[in-house]
Amino acid sequence: MPPARPLRQEQTEVLSPKPKTVGIQAVAARAGVSIATVSRVLNGISTKANEETRARVREAAEVLGYRPAHAGRALRMRQTRLVALLIPDIANAFYSAIARSIETTLRGRDHTMILCNTGEDPGLQDFYLEEMQAYHVRGVALLGAVESEGLAQALAGGLPIAFVNRKPPRGGGVFVGIDNVAAGEAVAEHFLAQGFDDCAVIHGPLHSSASRERYEGFLGRLGRAGRAPSPAHLVAGGLSIEGGYQAAGRLLDKARHPRAIFCSNDLVAYGLYRRCRELGLNVPQDVAIFGFDDNPMNDWVAPWLSTVHIPYDAFGAAVTDALFQIWEGADTARPAESLPFCLKLRGSAE
Repeated sequence: MPPARPLRQEQTEVLSPKPKTVGIQAVAARAGVSIATVSRVLNGISTKANEETRARVREAAEVLGYRPAHAGRALRMRQTRLVALLIPDIANAFYSAIARSIETTLRGRDHTMILCNTGEDPGLQDFYLEEMQAYHVRGVALLGAVESEGLAQALAGGLPIAFVNRKPPRGGGVFVGIDNVAAGEAVAEHFLAQGFDDCAVIHGPLHSSASRERYEGFLGRLGRAGRAPSPAHLVAGGLSIEGGYQAAGRLLDKARHPRAIFCSNDLVAYGLYRRCRELGLNVPQDVAIFGFDDNPMNDWVAPWLSTVHIPYDAFGAAVTDALFQIWEGADTARPAESLPFCLKLRGSAE
């Protein structure tokens, strides 16, 4: 007889029990508040709850592992807890520092940021504005806005937008930034105090309120002192190292060069500095250089650069507060310039 076949052993899979989903009712019970209060706090609509209540609700949600069903809420209300940040140049460490500040603050207030790089292209800016509205973002932080039809339509349609560093191209809106006119005047005041008689400026695109107001403040103060620069010393340049280098060639490749040069940002100052070195000009003995922004890279690559310090770490709270004011129906009228600046004097402008 053939040997008996071994009995087949059935393979059984032991399934772990599916974790029980924690509902909003459990959070409300633990926090000792109503379901409506939990919903308002976790959705960022918390004007009716004090800080102690908000903290208690968030703690209960964290302890219980509660996660709101954002997708369902978005479909019902056509709104999410997403905020889009449109940025002109992600490679610029100054803009990246502002983006990090905004992202960190939004995350701390239960919102998520989406980053879009526009390259200062109106068409690309409009594309991202349209895409973000399709994703039902709750608001937009627009860093380095340029005028475009899509932007005008988004504002007219009620999209909450906080304009960062540059004012709205057509006016209105909520702005978060510094007083760029006063900052330009402060640089000119320093040049006058140092006795620099022959000054120049490499300015950024004048469609940008930030570049234009720095330029106007600088020229205005020198003009009032009777030391207005010659037209040949007013040079346009891109907001990049390459733009600064090329503009420096137009300023310095002449028999007589300026004694001091104000740059539209620190990247421009880097390019200017390199061209000075190539021409055998010493900084600041032959040419004094002043930047703008106090780029986070300065401590590592340009510890010599005098510049205007803008508090990029403060933008996160200011931008987030501005958006919450719009969402909560508060009066959106804000000071045109709300953040402080200061001159950071180093060796390049002595």
